Amino acid sequence: MHPLTVLNDRITACTACPRLVRYRNTVAAEKRKQYREWIYWGKPVPGFGDADAQLYVLGLAPAAHGGNRTGRVFTGDRSGDWLYDALHRHGFANQPLSHHKDDGLILTNCYIGASVRCAPPDNKPAPDEFEACRPYVREELRLLLNVKVVVTLGKVAFDQYLKACREEGCRLPSPLPAFGHAAIYPLPWNVTLIGSYHPSQQNTFTGKLTKPMFDTIFQEARRRLHV
Repeated sequence: MHPLTVLNDRITACTACPRLVRYRNTVAAEKRKQYREWIYWGKPVPGFGDADAQLYVLGLAPAAHGGNRTGRVFTGDRSGDWLYDALHRHGFANQPLSHHKDDGLILTNCYIGASVRCAPPDNKPAPDEFEACRPYVREELRLLLNVKVVVTLGKVAFDQYLKACREEGCRLPSPLPAFGHAAIYPLPWNVTLIGSYHPSQQNTFTGKLTKPMFDTIFQEARRRLHV
């Protein structure tokens, strides 16, 4: 069994954060009206993608009626629609759709993780929940041996990635990289960090993040990978 599969099994079985366990279970039981026929996943959501990936995409947390419903990161919500559409346009995904776990989506040279693996109330994990989940990010980074570019979706994921690297013993630059959309930082361990606004409805509906802006992120990732 691949070590990432073992890790994902551990993630799925995690009950470390009582608040998140209560919330994800409640959402899965009550459901949203349009998803009454769904059997919600209602568990931590593991990483997804190519085990040999050179591109690692790190988000915030599963959506209550997205990943918490479907069981796949960035699947079944508007943020996922934006992300997988962009990955498809730039050759990292075989299709632009992300409706459910068995919809045929395959990632090539890309792996997606989340800073917190359970859907949090109000989409806001608590500090101790970030702490409890960060070891999963760290282990993903250890197991994804070929990663050369990291795209973080939002400032929180940007900061969480740097914290994970510090805890792994990586020597962070001084001054510390500052988040910004399309901010690019070549890091001393031969990885390029790229910041992006999160493709949340708040950002996409208001025009803070547009499709051309999002395309810029993955164009740069592709260029840095020379593929």
